[in-house]
Amino acid sequence: MKRSILVATMLTALIPGLAVAGDTPAPAGAKVYFIWPKDGQTIKGGKFWARFGLREMGVAPAGVEKRFTGHHHLIIDADLPPFDEEIPASKNHVHYGKGYSEARVELPPGKHTLQLLFADHNHIPHNPPVYSEKITVYVPAD
Repeated sequence: MKRSILVATMLTALIPGLAVAGDTPAPAGAKVYFIWPKDGQTIKGGKFWARFGLREMGVAPAGVEKRFTGHHHLIIDADLPPFDEEIPASKNHVHYGKGYSEARVELPPGKHTLQLLFADHNHIPHNPPVYSEKITVYVPAD
């Protein structure tokens, strides 16, 4: 196991853009995306329901190990975490481990980035990683 991590680390250093991911496979064509909000959306009041879309995979709660399933993580105002590690739980890395496909989100005034990252039963991204485009939303000051 340690040898495979060493080889993956060396390949990542030698080949720019190569993403190292966890051991749980994702099917070809898997995609996660935002149904709402859309990129560039202005959100008055900063409170909204974020709705997540998923293709070619299924949603299952954290801890449930089933082929081609996982759960959503919302990355707020941060870059994607390493794909070969458990996604941290923080205000910038929100876990939806109960299998939710929508969530109530509250953001302060300002410009914010949002991105979805799908992960397996252990909160580790699939291989290949399944993540959305990063979108930007705006919350005006009242």
